[in-house]
Amino acid sequence: MAVLAQTVGDSKAGMGNNPVLPEPSSTLIPTVNIAPAVGWPNGGKPKAAAGFAVGQFAGQLNHPRWVYVLPNGDVLVAETNAPPKPDDSKGIKGMVMKQVMKKAGAGVESANRITLLRDADGDGVAETKTVFLQNLNSPLGMALVGNDLYVANTDSVMRFPYKEGATQIAEAGVKIADLPAGTINHHWTKNIVASKDGSKLYVAVGSNSNVGENGIENEAERAGVLEIDIRSGARRVFASGIRNPVGMGLQPTSGELWVSVNERDELGNDLVPDYMTSVKDGGFYGWPYSYYGQHVDTRMKPQRPDLVAKAIKPDYALGSHTASLGLTFYDAKAFPERYWNGAFVGQHGSWNRKPHSGYKVIFVPFINGHPSGNAEDVLTGFLNDKNQALGRPVGVAVDKKGALLVADDVGNIIWRVTSAAR
Repeated sequence: MAVLAQTVGDSKAGMGNNPVLPEPSSTLIPTVNIAPAVGWPNGGKPKAAAGFAVGQFAGQLNHPRWVYVLPNGDVLVAETNAPPKPDDSKGIKGMVMKQVMKKAGAGVESANRITLLRDADGDGVAETKTVFLQNLNSPLGMALVGNDLYVANTDSVMRFPYKEGATQIAEAGVKIADLPAGTINHHWTKNIVASKDGSKLYVAVGSNSNVGENGIENEAERAGVLEIDIRSGARRVFASGIRNPVGMGLQPTSGELWVSVNERDELGNDLVPDYMTSVKDGGFYGWPYSYYGQHVDTRMKPQRPDLVAKAIKPDYALGSHTASLGLTFYDAKAFPERYWNGAFVGQHGSWNRKPHSGYKVIFVPFINGHPSGNAEDVLTGFLNDKNQALGRPVGVAVDKKGALLVADDVGNIIWRVTSAAR
C-alpha cells in the first residue's frame, strides 16, 4: 500500500501529526481548477491498494452522499444534495460558484430520500433497492438508537420508528430539534452520531461562510458540534471553531468523538490542511480567527486574540483542499490486524488547487486511540489521465462482514472494498 509522503508543494502536502505549513498567499482571483465530472465508463472502477479488492455493491443511485449500516446488515444510503440557498454568495462570485459546483458534479437536484440496500445472499452485491424514507430535506446523517432512527435534515433532526427487516418507513417522523439553516446555509450538510449510551446525539454543523465574510452574526451555533439530549431535545454547543465538520465517529479504543473537517480556502495551494481531530467538550478550534491552532488569519476583522490563545491544534492533517468528508473507524476484524481501530477517510477532492488533491480513500493507522504513522492510499483512480472525475468518494462505512463501503456521488455507485488476504 502506498504511503503518503509529506512534501510541501505537491498533492500530499500538509499531512500527518505535525504538518509543515507554508506562509499564506492570496491572489486577486482565487484558484479554480475543476475536475469535470464525467462518470465511469462501462466496467470502470477505482483501483484498490495491494491486498484489497473493490467491486460494485450497488449502482444507479441518485447522488449518494452518505452510508449507514443497520445491525441486520441492511445499508441505508442518503441520496441527497444541497437545498436552495438563495443568499449564499450572491453576485458574480455566487454565479461562478454555482457553475463550479455544477461542473464538479454537485449541481443535481436533491432526491431528498434514503434508500435501503439489501444483500440477502451475502455475495457482496445488493439484490434489492427500496425507498426507505422520502420527502426529506437534504438529509445526510443517520443514527439508530434502540428502535428509533434519527435522520439529520439540513434544518432539523427527525425521529422515525424502525422495525428490524423493514424495507420502508411509512410513518411520519417527529422533529426533535431544529438545526441552523436559513437562506445562506453555506455548508448545508448535517451529520449525526449517537453517544455510546444512546442518550445524546452529536451534530456536525458547518460554517455559513469561508472565513466569516457573511457576518459573524450568521454563524450562531454553526462551525462546530452540537449536543442534543434525545429525550428532551435540548441542545448546546459541544465544541466550536470547526469550520466544516462532516464525518464523525467514536474511536473504538478511547471512545472519544472524532470529526473530519474541511478547512478554509483562498490562502494558497497548501493552506489550510483539512484535518481530523478528537473533539473536546467546550473546545475551540480556531475558525474563523486562526487556523491549525494559533496561526492567525488576518482576513478576519476584528480579531479575537482571547479566542486564538485557546485554539486547539488538530490531531492529524489530511492535506489541503482534499475535501475530507467521510470518516469511519475500522471496528471489525475482516481486514488484517494493522487496520483494526484505524480510520478510513473519504476525500471528495479539490476544486480550487493546482494540482488536484484528494479524490481517493485513505487510511490512517491508530495506536492506543491516537493516529500513528503516515496515511496510506486505499482506493484511487477516481481521476482519469485527462484530470476528469470518473467518481468522487464521500461517505464511508464498515458493513456487517467487515468490508468498507464507499459512497461515490458522481459515479452514483456504492463501492465495496474487501481484503484479498481473507
